Amino acid sequence: MTDLDTLADHSEDIHLYFKNEVLNVEVVRDEIVISAAKEKIVDLIQKLRETPHFSYETLVDIAGVDYPTRHERFELVYHLLSMKFNKRVRIKVRTDTESTVPTVTTVFPCANWYEREVFDMFGIVFDGHPDLRRLLTDYGFDGHPLRKDFPLTGHNEVRYDPSQRRVVYGPVKLTQEYRDFDFESPWEGMIPKSSASSDSDSEGATNG
Repeated sequence: MTDLDTLADHSEDIHLYFKNEVLNVEVVRDEIVISAAKEKIVDLIQKLRETPHFSYETLVDIAGVDYPTRHERFELVYHLLSMKFNKRVRIKVRTDTESTVPTVTTVFPCANWYEREVFDMFGIVFDGHPDLRRLLTDYGFDGHPLRKDFPLTGHNEVRYDPSQRRVVYGPVKLTQEYRDFDFESPWEGMIPKSSASSDSDSEGATNG
């Protein structure tokens, strides 16, 4: 039996054991991927941890992904590890900008900081979280940096004000505009090597 066969059997077991909690289970690039509804995420993770046949007792991390064109634009990704069986699963949950997602800190206390980071970067609110504050940005930060519609420059900048002798916030002021490199026009940007060589060849032919 190959590793892929083992993964396929394991994914089928997950689907059979937790058919009320999962929407879909598949093997993608040699990894088990579970799709679940956000309302079922706590029950699913708890059962994956406590069921002896699986024993996913380690929450590796929680990540967020932003798909702005989707109705439920955010995807939460939970990575679990079973040290007992040396297996990993990835659980995906979709949500939108308005809905909350149940916290899994009641199952894995380490999710506290993971969920705070996702809240900070994407603005996803975790219902029942004991201390949902920003983690990587300042408390007065405007917006959520990993959203695809967040401006590259941000909304505010931080600088030291000598007159006030402290750090202050203010609107972003760019010292120059963004450069627009148009590779099709030699007057707007760099000349591609192929174009430059062809131009030189044509000039040589004319001079000859």
